Amino acid sequence: MNHKRLIIASNRLPFTVEEDDKGDLKLKASAGGLVTGLSAYLDSLQHSSFTEGNEYVWLGWPGASISDEHKEHIKQIAESQFNAYPVFMEEETMDAFYHGFCNKTIWPLFHYFPTYVVYEKESWESYKEVNEHFCETIMEILRPDDILWIHDYHLMLLPRLIRQRMSEVSIGFFLHIPFPSYELFRLLPKNWAKEILQGLLGADVIGFHTHDYTQYFLRSTLRLLGYENNMGKMFIDHRLVKADTFPMGIDFYRFNNAVNSRETQIEREKLQNILSGLKTIVSVDRLDYSKGLLNRLEGYKLFLANNPQWHGKVTLLLVVVPSRIGVDRYQAIKTKIDQMVGNINGAYSTLNWVPINYKYGHVPFHQLVALYSVSDVALITPLRDGMNLVSKEYVASRKDMTGVLILSELAGASKELGEAILINPNDREEIAASIKEALEMPVEEQQNRLERMQQRLKNYHVVKWASEFIQELDYIKDEQRRFQTKILDKRATAKMLDEFEKANHCIFFLDYDGTLVPFSGDPKKAIPPRELLDLLRELSKINKVDIVIISGRERSILQQWLGDLDINFVAEHGVWIKEKGKDWELLRHASSEWKKDVLSLLKHYVDKVPGSFLEEKEYSVSWHFRKADPEQAADAARELTDLLLQYTANTDAQIIQGRKVIEVRNAGIDKGKAALYFLSKKNYDFVLAIGDDRTDEDFFRSLSTQAWTVKVGMTHSNARSNVMSYKDVRNLLDMLKNRARGEV
Repeated sequence: MNHKRLIIASNRLPFTVEEDDKGDLKLKASAGGLVTGLSAYLDSLQHSSFTEGNEYVWLGWPGASISDEHKEHIKQIAESQFNAYPVFMEEETMDAFYHGFCNKTIWPLFHYFPTYVVYEKESWESYKEVNEHFCETIMEILRPDDILWIHDYHLMLLPRLIRQRMSEVSIGFFLHIPFPSYELFRLLPKNWAKEILQGLLGADVIGFHTHDYTQYFLRSTLRLLGYENNMGKMFIDHRLVKADTFPMGIDFYRFNNAVNSRETQIEREKLQNILSGLKTIVSVDRLDYSKGLLNRLEGYKLFLANNPQWHGKVTLLLVVVPSRIGVDRYQAIKTKIDQMVGNINGAYSTLNWVPINYKYGHVPFHQLVALYSVSDVALITPLRDGMNLVSKEYVASRKDMTGVLILSELAGASKELGEAILINPNDREEIAASIKEALEMPVEEQQNRLERMQQRLKNYHVVKWASEFIQELDYIKDEQRRFQTKILDKRATAKMLDEFEKANHCIFFLDYDGTLVPFSGDPKKAIPPRELLDLLRELSKINKVDIVIISGRERSILQQWLGDLDINFVAEHGVWIKEKGKDWELLRHASSEWKKDVLSLLKHYVDKVPGSFLEEKEYSVSWHFRKADPEQAADAARELTDLLLQYTANTDAQIIQGRKVIEVRNAGIDKGKAALYFLSKKNYDFVLAIGDDRTDEDFFRSLSTQAWTVKVGMTHSNARSNVMSYKDVRNLLDMLKNRARGEV
């Protein structure tokens, strides 16, 4: 029996393949925020009901080219020691992918360094190639009931690639770096940008560290793909997708408990011997231009210049961890850091004091915790950071409840660690002032700030972060299934056809735009095609069937396009009706006295919002904004709705919000009342009502539960069933026609 498994896909595996002195391959565990965080979560799974045994698999590149003769051996070791499944690729290919599109295009653009971005078609093609190769490897092990959790910017095309191969599988994606504002994201060539968004939207849940990143993503999908969202939820290819915020935590107690461990205590004693009598500021970062290391050093230099009283009393422990060796831009930063450290130490050092203790290299875990726990201040000032777990690690390591965190407001962690001293990393004077404030902060205030931050980190730890993501993924899949149960499938269609065949008197209520024909940017161009006219004509010839086209269109248009058919009509959502063989007549008295004032307001918004236009009918008027800028139009629509409510407060008019349209019409008139008028004419034993808009909900509600009510599109509705598009509606009508002829 297959158990529910969690498949994790990331660029790298939690180990690296290395060659020893004898030429044998061995697997060495690797470090990093993603590996550490997910490992804590995976450990927790062993004690939960989610898995039985080791029911997870971690998939990624093993860090080296593996010859064919060693692949099976590496697979076996990876599975037995790490629950991993390697994606085998040549180092040259991965270098082109990683150092190319990933780190010359996506990394600088998403971290707000547009001048560093390189736009190379070859790099983009390499990025696509690697994502496709990951897809092929995942498909070797993926099962429909698995949960696939894809991580980070290296694999943004992967969700859609998997979705195309296995549509029903549960897919989550989490981005560990910032998602940039639309104004930056649009700098990508449009085809690349759209393909990245479409790739991400292949997931069921797309997660980001902060609310801002989530909103930037949603704005980009709206502007570039036209997808609107409701509380982060979107319908993409008739499938519910959600973008949401999940700030990544850390394994709080791993750091907090490690402070008192023997290994950490040994490292602490070494540091305390060196730093005796000095206040210490710790700075730990990877070598990266996004980390703001040069700004940090300039701020510290300014602090020393402005505060001579602190000379000989404070030192900066600057730890720079190597990153992406071989990239020219990183080497240039390394050179500048070396020079600046040398200049500051040269300018301010004495025989007994060095203002900066500088280490370039990797730091083992216990040494890192020792650094955190002995330092009075942490100075963490990235120019842009997705989250920044170092800031959280420092807070967790302050077991004595003292210490001050100085944190860039442009790091994702600043949204959670509001009790830190938050600074703009581009303001050297603010950095200098914050260092002085931190060093002189009273112990009681330090404790108050740390207590609140630690409590937050305890509550929202890394296991909770991962658990909440997976829970949200399960919830969205359940919601998708609820929608799926409402889809008019083969079984429900067969039941409908049987009821139709047995019935003596049938009536079809059919909306027009979006139901029988697709939406058009210009309503005047939504002319019925010949095949639709032929279909409606054939249906109208069935003796037991009455057809009612029930539309928001004005009567002259319906008459012009469909008047030759022997059917009934409802125009302007129920103002006008036309029964077969009769003239148009008002269903009830209507007034248009309110139109004059409303028209002047609507015309103002046509001028204000380029691409919007008016559609004036006899007893209603509509402001359409389908072709307008989506964000500007949405804001204008909200504003206009408020104004219209004021304008019409004492009139016999009501405001109706449809799909990309605001309509003002007479109160008390709707499609539901029009439908009931026709139902009163005959004892119908089969009723079919199909529509796509909010206005169609009126007649869905007015009909009995025995009626076949069908909503076009995958949205919440009072209708009994849903179909995907106008094409499904035509297919359904065609089946009803054929059943009446005895052909189905």
